[in-house]
Amino acid sequence: MNQAVPEPVVKVPCLARRDETTAPASRVIPEETPIAFTFGGTTHAVMMATPADLEDFAVGFAITEGLIDAGNLDVEVVASELGVELRSWLPGDRQRDYADRRRSMAGPTGCGLCGIESLEQAARQASPVKGSLRVSAAELTAAMDRLPGEQRLNRQTRAVHAAAFWSPVTGELFLREDVGRHNALDKLAGALARHGVAGSSGVVLMTSRVSVELVQKASRIGASMIAAISAPTALAVRTADACGMTLVAVMRGRDFEVFTHPSRILEQAPLHVVA
Repeated sequence: MNQAVPEPVVKVPCLARRDETTAPASRVIPEETPIAFTFGGTTHAVMMATPADLEDFAVGFAITEGLIDAGNLDVEVVASELGVELRSWLPGDRQRDYADRRRSMAGPTGCGLCGIESLEQAARQASPVKGSLRVSAAELTAAMDRLPGEQRLNRQTRAVHAAAFWSPVTGELFLREDVGRHNALDKLAGALARHGVAGSSGVVLMTSRVSVELVQKASRIGASMIAAISAPTALAVRTADACGMTLVAVMRGRDFEVFTHPSRILEQAPLHVVA
């Protein structure tokens, strides 16, 4: 019999030091659980992650790993004492192709490019991005301002990252959370695919720094813009520039910095239309 999937947050006791006094207290903190991705019965990766939005996680991980291009997967969630296994089969010939290139990797929280097998894999190029999307500075900062109100897990724990997708055409905001910023983006990728939302129609928003794997994953989604509250790495900037992505970072209130392809950021609000 399968066990229940762990709750994404738990309440734990602690000793709190307040005003030079120590007393028993408690705090709600995020859970961190081994999550195994298996495709056709073969384990592909084990990531430490928050056990929430697991179907989105499985689909998004398959997309950002390049195992599928888009769409959905039938995912079986199996929990045990050791962790949670996300079981699925890749569609059509993808499962056969996968068997030819299967590999295993282990990814500690927040590690980025974990378990890769060669320097060539670390230096892989991001997918070229296109699109005529343009947004104003005011629209972008207003979208980022919406994130704290949507971060249910972070309001409880103050310890998880968020990856969001904002559409300037519809105003819709998708958001997923996790202790790992790259896990949160994988979950977001899965949510977009499962809802049939094109990555080219909006902007990826991150509550973290921008490292190279976030640019790579955003390019797999098809997003032409990524924005974050913290600074990027130099490799992330070079990768975004090479693939045609606009990278905005160090967002603080109304202020931010644009590192690549600034033509997508306008002073005045553009007329957004559905292509």
